[in-house]
Amino acid sequence: MLRARERLSDAQFVRMWNELVDGDPTGEILAAWIAKEELRALLKVAKRGGHRHEISRRLWRFYDWCAKTTVPEVHALAETVEAWWPEIEAFLRLNVTNAATEGTNRLIKHVKRAACGFRNERHYRDRVRLHCARSRKHRASARTRRLPAQD
Repeated sequence: MLRARERLSDAQFVRMWNELVDGDPTGEILAAWIAKEELRALLKVAKRGGHRHEISRRLWRFYDWCAKTTVPEVHALAETVEAWWPEIEAFLRLNVTNAATEGTNRLIKHVKRAACGFRNERHYRDRVRLHCARSRKHRASARTRRLPAQD
């Protein structure tokens, strides 16, 4: 279920398909898998810089498949994609995210949770700065191949 269609051999695909058909009489799992594959195909076309009409056609295929199913989770996926499509398309075109901001926000929340409440505002601010600076150091060292001492 987690593997992409192109990573399955024909025999593996047939085995997976038959097990899903036999093991799930409602067909919900297979419908969800097909929806996932349609979304992956859409994102693949958009990521490689496909033409607007090609992206629109793939997006329509994804929405069409989701609308034809009776699986509420697939409908929720389609609604989420529809709500976030401008942002998704912008990421695919520009390859820019707010991941760094979200990561910093996660660190701040983690410090706040671990502290169980600060009485001193300055101590809280310093603690957040310490953790964020430590995190940046680890991120930077993970990107470089050479150790700082080797320079």
